[in-house]
Amino acid sequence: MSWSHVRLIIRQDSEKARHYYLAEAREQNWSVRVLERNLKSKYYERLLSTRKKSITKAKRPKSTDADNLIKDPYVLEFLGLPENPKGNESRLESAIIGHLQEFLLEMGRGFSFVGRQFRISTETSHFYIDLVFYNYPIKCFVIIDLKTQKLTHQDIGQMDMYVRMFDDLKRGADDNPTIGIILCADKDETIVKYSVLEESRRIFASKYKLILPTEEELAMELERNTRNIRGAGGDE
Repeated sequence: MSWSHVRLIIRQDSEKARHYYLAEAREQNWSVRVLERNLKSKYYERLLSTRKKSITKAKRPKSTDADNLIKDPYVLEFLGLPENPKGNESRLESAIIGHLQEFLLEMGRGFSFVGRQFRISTETSHFYIDLVFYNYPIKCFVIIDLKTQKLTHQDIGQMDMYVRMFDDLKRGADDNPTIGIILCADKDETIVKYSVLEESRRIFASKYKLILPTEEELAMELERNTRNIRGAGGDE
């Protein structure tokens, strides 16, 4: 890595964060520009926040591969969309496809794009999943459903069905169980708490942001996540 990389990383207060960014920048060959963007968007801290939440849901200090994969929130400022896309999910999907390289970087390591509007068919019906990826380190499909409104229990039920169908109809013998991510504009923690999301290790709901928040705004968002974890009886 260049001195420019190192100079950015050593400014981080957390030793664990410094080690993480050093390893990721080296292994993923991040440019200085990508590194700077990931530092501003608190890439590591968002990943860590979701990992803590997953541990709390399981009621035991045991992590899974998915805990190292999911972020909340996802920051998608590179899409160039207004903060409120006004319910146009196809526009959001098209913007992601148009900025696929940046989206894959935000998703994390080891992702490969499989398809959009991916069809899965039963004997009686056809269903279309917004985005399908494959993660090679975890060896599983990751399916994404895009929602430009607040998360609903119907969205959760739909993703639960998609994951089960994908496992039954598309998952290979050597693949691990499919992971489903609902990317939504907002979510009510009450709906999350009293749904299958509370116990599931395979279905997740994460918010997305279409503008790059300030570091202070992101810090407040992550602090809210921490308070939710404490309220659920988890540790910091």
